[in-house]
Amino acid sequence: MSMLRVISILLLCFILINLFVGLFHLLRNKGDSNKVVRSLTIRVALLILLFVFILVAARFGAFPE
Repeated sequence: MSMLRVISILLLCFILINLFVGLFHLLRNKGDSNKVVRSLTIRVALLILLFVFILVAARFGAFPE
């Protein structure tokens, strides 16, 4: 497997884990905690990182035509 796929899959796994962590804090604390906001912030940052990573990889020809 190429390094591009490994990094993409790892980022997607981290995004999913963070999604469930945010859901856990939302249900446990009824949304009164800053942990939900922090989880959302981290998830959005990871999504942006994944998007930029895919754009850079496509720009430098990492995807076969």
